[in-house]
Amino acid sequence: MDWNRIEGNWKQTKGKIKEKWGQLTDDDLNQIAGKRDQLEGKIQERYGIAKDMVRKNVDDWLSQQP
Repeated sequence: MDWNRIEGNWKQTKGKIKEKWGQLTDDDLNQIAGKRDQLEGKIQERYGIAKDMVRKNVDDWLSQQP
């Protein structure tokens, strides 16, 4: 799946993202609104993970989506 499809189906995708990164709040997800860089920033903020590691985690998650 590519990020354009994630962004286009954001309402449906929010649940999957929350399953993976449970520390993200509904408010976080509403603010992110499908923007990958904002998602990565929030994950980095909530989990204290380095930026390159967050990008890899998001890439891995994205590759597993149907």
